[in-house]
Amino acid sequence: MSRLWTKEKEIEFFKESMKFATKEKLFYVTNDNRYLAYWPHNYLGKKSTLQSRNSLIGNFTEKFSVDLLCNFAAKHDWFTVQGAICEELGLTKQSPADVAICKSKDLIQKSQNILIIFEVKMSIVWNWELKQFGDKEELVCLGDYKSHQGNPGLLRSDSMLKAIGKSINIRVSNIEAAHIPIIVLGNTPITESYYKKLDYLTKAGIIQGFWSVNHSPLDKNDSNLKKTRELGFIRMDSYSELEKNLEQLISEQREFFSSMKSKKELGKIIEIANREVDTEKKAEKFLLLIKKKYES
Repeated sequence: MSRLWTKEKEIEFFKESMKFATKEKLFYVTNDNRYLAYWPHNYLGKKSTLQSRNSLIGNFTEKFSVDLLCNFAAKHDWFTVQGAICEELGLTKQSPADVAICKSKDLIQKSQNILIIFEVKMSIVWNWELKQFGDKEELVCLGDYKSHQGNPGLLRSDSMLKAIGKSINIRVSNIEAAHIPIIVLGNTPITESYYKKLDYLTKAGIIQGFWSVNHSPLDKNDSNLKKTRELGFIRMDSYSELEKNLEQLISEQREFFSSMKSKKELGKIIEIANREVDTEKKAEKFLLLIKKKYES
């Protein structure tokens, strides 16, 4: 499968979920018994919270991400694994990787077999109403995310903070995490307050990017962010663009390093590393010395 997120994918979610979940677990119910995906901005009636949909859309979007990435993985003789566990990277049974590209299809992975880790932060983007037409029920789109009171996907601050927190936890869990790229996959833009934050996180190497796989989250494409200045956020407009960015991500082995050292100590490390004969060897020596200090 190589289709990005669309309205049709959201219709598929509701239709599949209604085979085993009640309407009340999937939709908000208004005072006049309308079934809506979100409360519209102009709704003034009694409101309730809806938690039951979260786990369903979470599992659906993780499976969607596995399908989306499987062609890329298969091309390299790799596998997409939902819920990958790797204790040494802090990926436990209680908090696994949402999706990972790995060298094997095992659920329990060794760190050296994990190639890319994906945190999936997606949800229903558009507002939908489940309407009765005769003896049939149909989903009618009421508008994009600007038409309702929800904050879907990457627009939700607590989703962003959870993704950032988990990524940091992976990075600091083990030195083996230093070379594994981490991508946060979403299906919305981000709020302006996160532009500089995400660019900083990407430049610092903690996360390699927040990528949206929904090329048209707004029915009118005004204010539809394509990318931030330092590419902390990128909107993928086609599968080929996604694949190109994935290829670029794995084309060179990268190393994350973080350190708080005095100028004297750092200068000594640079001086020793600079004795190596070529650029790559200098980088290897520098990282080795940083890691030795880190482990001591």
